[in-house]
Amino acid sequence: MSTIMIVGATRGIGLELTKQYANEGNQVIACARDTANASLLNEVASGSENIKIEQLDIADAGSIESASSRIGEEAIDSVIIVAGWVGGMPDNQTIDNIDIDEWHNTLNINTIGPLLVAKAFKSNLAASGNGNLMILSSQLAASTWPMGGMYIYSTTKAAVSKVGQILALDWAEDPIIVSIMHPGWVQTDMGGPTAEITAEESASGIRNVLSGLTKEDSGNFYKWNGDIHPW
Repeated sequence: MSTIMIVGATRGIGLELTKQYANEGNQVIACARDTANASLLNEVASGSENIKIEQLDIADAGSIESASSRIGEEAIDSVIIVAGWVGGMPDNQTIDNIDIDEWHNTLNINTIGPLLVAKAFKSNLAASGNGNLMILSSQLAASTWPMGGMYIYSTTKAAVSKVGQILALDWAEDPIIVSIMHPGWVQTDMGGPTAEITAEESASGIRNVLSGLTKEDSGNFYKWNGDIHPW
């Protein structure tokens, strides 16, 4: 069995990934920004000996380093970064009504935070001998996706997709595969109840993709169903 770290495990896709991996017998390090307000995750963890909850706020460099210090040099087979922020409703992400402070905040969460997680846990991934770092992005990050508006979310997700590609190049000689994932339009708090797929379907697809990756795939941008997403 493997050790899987889920960054952003309190709800939605992250919570479902935690459930699915733990139910298979894997050891799951489930990271939550606010462990005191993670009732769904706490409930899942209480029924499983395979889940360890760690406090990690992806927007806080100190929190990331503290989590890294607590976990130590333990080998981690996969780190999946789910945590993210939409940056406001569509009406607040138009060129005529943009919140610059919120843009900076979302950049910190969606783009800079994942890079700091990658830096902090690189040695853990390398220690596994065949580590996987997967960053959840969005189809809105792709230049091929014809949708206007959503400046904050789209640009910060486009930026983190590039972060993933650069990491794949910089870690070309390391035993780590880096991938970027569009998880689908998912029925979560962010995606809404009318989205196309459930969190269970998205998580299952993500796991299937990750399990089949090889070093030659490093740097690719995938859809949850395994297709390559055109950038």
